[in-house]
This record gives sequence, structure tokens and C-alpha cells, in this order.
Amino acid sequence: MTLHYDAFERRHIGPNQEQELEMLTALGYSSMQTFIADVVPASISMTEKLQKLLPAPATEPEVISELRLLANKNSNFTSVIGCGYYGTITPPVILRNVLENPAWYTAYTPYQPEISQGRLEALFAFQTLICDLTALPIANASMLDEATAAAEAMTLARRVCKGTDSAKFLIDKHVHPQTIAVVQTRAKPLGITVELFDAMNDALPPEVDIFGVLVQYPRTDGVVDNYQQLANRVHERDGLLIAASDLLSLTILKPPGEWGADIAVGSAQRFGVPMGFGGPHAGFLSVRVGLERSMPGRLIGQSVDDAGNAGFRLALQTREQHIRRDKATSNICTAQVL
Repeated sequence: MTLHYDAFERRHIGPNQEQELEMLTALGYSSMQTFIADVVPASISMTEKLQKLLPAPATEPEVISELRLLANKNSNFTSVIGCGYYGTITPPVILRNVLENPAWYTAYTPYQPEISQGRLEALFAFQTLICDLTALPIANASMLDEATAAAEAMTLARRVCKGTDSAKFLIDKHVHPQTIAVVQTRAKPLGITVELFDAMNDALPPEVDIFGVLVQYPRTDGVVDNYQQLANRVHERDGLLIAASDLLSLTILKPPGEWGADIAVGSAQRFGVPMGFGGPHAGFLSVRVGLERSMPGRLIGQSVDDAGNAGFRLALQTREQHIRRDKATSNICTAQVL
């Protein structure tokens, strides 16, 4: 009978006692202990010491129980470190079928609604979620990330506000540092002056014309401030208040739209998207009524066909660069929501 040496059990299961004794006998030994005593010099042998140091063998449940006792000695702290990037748990079914499926993340803008209803409906659902959490009635189909969304919000405020050309944009010093850096970079070629201030302690400079103020909600250090009075003061100066928000925190905090924010921006990375060394993630931007025609990015609208069935399509496309070219509200031409 032929032996199958490539069989799994022959490759991975060691010799039994009879086979072991047969090999020892061929070498002139009666036991494994006498064989080891001849092979390992007594000066370096740890057999007796290990027998004294190591505990008695334990079953798997006993080991698990002991490890749990050790783990319970750790102290659990709530981490507020991350500046907008946080570890998340992505369900494996989403990870495998969406994040690892190029059909989702390489699809281009759905200009042809008749063949893109599924993608358009998914984007519309994202917009609805953002509107619900921010309490602002209009949201676009995502931006690139939180920092670039804040920069787009600044340019939106500059377009719609009636301030002078010298009007400034104020940023609370407790905004995420990378957001401050991106907004400053975007402002420079546009000739916009950006200044940092303490939103809760510094008064708005009376001698300076402002068109917008950016705050972080909650702040980058985790503090939750009440910006309602600040929003009122900004509106008295004909400016817009922009809230860079943690989307997950809005499930329990008072949403920006209810305390006077005109624009809310942020990242949707908190909802199960891996950090991925910084991206790609889906930024969001939502606005109050009256600002929709100055919004950047795609807007998905819902209507019904002649049979009464729901249908989705791109809305207010005359804002975008595929129609208005250099006169578009923004050069952004993608969405990372999926």
C-alpha cells in the first residue's frame, strides 16, 4: 500500500509514541530524557529550573479566565485625541463588498440618471443623513475631507456675503490644526485675510469687516462650547457662521442648525470608515435655505416619473464646472461618500 506523504496529517501531525520509541532505539536510547541529557550540556540545561518556575498545565477555559483577570487590571480611558481621525470598527461584510470592491469606489459622477439610480439613491440617502444630523435642510453628496470642506465653506461665505473686499475670515484657535492650515492655504491665492481668535473669550473686532467665522464643534481638545451668542453676533455683522462638526457627536449634541450655524462641515470617517493613513474619507457640507445655489459639489434631487415612481438625478447642475467651466462655484468634481 502506497503511503501518501503529501497528506495533511503526515505533514502537520508529529510522530506517535511507537514511532518515537522506534527512532530512539535506532539511535541507542531508551527514552527522550536520556537522549536530551546527552544532546544538551548540563551547564545550559533549564529543565529542572523550568519545572519549578512554570505552573501546572491548564485548560483553555482556565487560561482565558486568568487572562481576563489580568486584563481587568487595566484602566480604561476615553480618548479625545485624533483631530478628526479616529479608529473605527468596519463590519467585515462592508469591508469586503464595498471598500474592497472597485465597482463602488471608481464609479464616476452619475451624469446619466437612467443607468445610475442605485448610486444616486445611495448618495441621496447620505445627503438625508447629513441633513438630519446637522439640522440644516440642504446637504451635498459629500466633499473630499473635513479640511477641504471648511475651505469650500469659506469661499461660499465670501461669494454670498455683502462685505467689502477687505473683509476678513476668522477662525477659532481651537479648530483642528490641519483644517486651519488648509483654509489658510486656500485663502492666500484668493486674497482672503484669515485671522485666528478665541471664539469664546475674544470679542469680534468692531473695526474689522468680517464675512465668516469658523468654529470647531466639539473643539479639537474635546470641549463642547455653546456658540449661539457668537452666531447672533456674526449675523449682526452680516457674516456667516461655519461649524466644523464631529458627525458622530451630533447624535447626542444640539445640532449646528439649531443654534444658529449657517454652514456645517466635517468628515463622515467616524461612521465605520478605516483611517487608511489619512484617507480617503467622505467630507460633508450642509447649508441653510438660501445658500444652495452657491454650494460646491454635487446635489442629488428626488422626483417622480409619469408612473409615480421615485427617481433621482443631479440637481442645480448649473453651479458646476461641467456646465459653467471657470465660473463654477467650485472645482471639486468627485464625491467620496461611497
